[in-house]
Amino acid sequence: GLRLAARSGSCHQCLYQFLAFVPPSNGSLSKPGTASVMVDTQHPLTLLLNSSVGDTQLCKIQYHFGEFGNYSLVVKTLNESTKTVSCDLIINEGPINSYLPILFAFLVYMGILAVLIVMRLVMKIDPVRNWVYKKLNPRETDRLINSELGSPNTTDSINCDPALHSWSSASRQRLHSLDTFRGLSLVIMVFVNYGGGKYWFFKHESWNGLTVADLVFPWFVFIMGTSIALSLSSMLRWGSSKWKVLRKILWRSFLLILLGIIVVNPNYCLGPLSWDNLRIPGVLQRLGFTYLVVAALELLSTRAEGGTWEAPYPALQDILPYWPQWIFILMLEVVWLCLTFLLPVPDCPRGYLGPGGIGDFGNYPNCTGGAAGYIDRLLLGEKHIYQHPSSSVTYQTTMSYDPEGILGTINSIVMAFLGLQAGKITLFYKDQHKQIMSRFVIWSIVMGIISAILTKCSKEEGFIPINKNLWSISYVTTTACFAFILLLLIYYLVDVKKWWSGAPFLYPGMNSILVYIGHEVFENYFPFKWKMQDSQSHAEHLTQNLTATTLWVIISYLLYRRRIFWKI
Repeated sequence: GLRLAARSGSCHQCLYQFLAFVPPSNGSLSKPGTASVMVDTQHPLTLLLNSSVGDTQLCKIQYHFGEFGNYSLVVKTLNESTKTVSCDLIINEGPINSYLPILFAFLVYMGILAVLIVMRLVMKIDPVRNWVYKKLNPRETDRLINSELGSPNTTDSINCDPALHSWSSASRQRLHSLDTFRGLSLVIMVFVNYGGGKYWFFKHESWNGLTVADLVFPWFVFIMGTSIALSLSSMLRWGSSKWKVLRKILWRSFLLILLGIIVVNPNYCLGPLSWDNLRIPGVLQRLGFTYLVVAALELLSTRAEGGTWEAPYPALQDILPYWPQWIFILMLEVVWLCLTFLLPVPDCPRGYLGPGGIGDFGNYPNCTGGAAGYIDRLLLGEKHIYQHPSSSVTYQTTMSYDPEGILGTINSIVMAFLGLQAGKITLFYKDQHKQIMSRFVIWSIVMGIISAILTKCSKEEGFIPINKNLWSISYVTTTACFAFILLLLIYYLVDVKKWWSGAPFLYPGMNSILVYIGHEVFENYFPFKWKMQDSQSHAEHLTQNLTATTLWVIISYLLYRRRIFWKI
């Protein structure tokens, strides 16, 4: 008899997992021993065939199987005395092209975009435009209220002091690129949370590495930091006291944390909320705490009178005046490094960054997340953190682990602080587009160099691998590198050249809290979800997930047209 085992290409240093036992053929070629198995098609697999007697390795095959394909691994004995065999992989039925639904969806959305562009060109014809305006009578929505988490609208004020209305019209304009960036991140987040068409690259990485799904949350944190810089500056310029601003920061943070614990909680689908299994960490909780720390830090360092500090090096005038902030952030990072690499964790090696389970050859099955997981389980309790981490499938981990845990919050603060730096750049170089864009490029290069050093340009072999579950510092610098580049592109297209209005991402970006909470609460309700005919079909999943995401964009557009904005 034969023993067939497999190991996923995405599972680093994993043990082979038993698939099937193939009974002997008893020398009869007409009735060979057979066994049927179903295997993963997301990543390449390594198949290992051993003899059941003596556990001798007979053959090893690496292959990337296709979805719904039918394959045969034919094993023949070539020499009885030397026990040599041949292993041939035969394709009985070819796999389907699982990416065709994505291509079709892309073409559909491009067609819709083309129609909208044509309509916009037609609207430039005076008679047509006048007729449409007369029929629709649209409201003027240029003066919009601040969106949540401090979107930079310098037209709004807390104290409407007439003496402060001497600002130039350019400085009073809203930076739509920030709302567009936030909206883009939110739309991808909603799509990913709804399932992402069941494609692996729209799911979170099982442990080390980066997928599309891993980009959006740090981008949201990043743009929150950018908005903090601009909104606090605006509030203080309009004469609001620091104590009043601080009370607003505390209230916003409290509401975000409360909404995350009470409203957006993954355990509510299990029945009435109970403290016995209530998840304490979460996305909104982390946003609330991160906002509190970064906004308070910026408030303490900002001059209420809006004065500027003359830096000895003009090229660093957006950094040197805030050296206490940098010291604080560096101290936080030292705390993260010390806890991560020096904290003793029972039955685990110090500085362990692995997933546990069958990873690292099964030597540390209960060490998921190392110090980060240990701190959460110790302080919050196993039942009050996330029960189904992304590592549970590939690495077969059994320990609970929360990707929004306590230790990772330190690096989310660092991420928001980098976004805060982007906001300071736009303040110091107001209307100097080349300066702003060049500094975005410099920061992106710096973040990329740091990431390359920390990871050694490797997924698994670096000093500190990119890891969303741990929110490792290399994960922060890598996603910040992409964030600076993306913000540069959107800023250039939307606010500099004005080639793009930011639509449709602008609308959810201006109502982000409503869209995020709404998509979580109504996730299992029609028309956001319905019973599918084939639950294994990418096409059906993609249709459902794109429909749900598009509906939230439409809802945010309708709210925008009616000047309805939910802010906290």
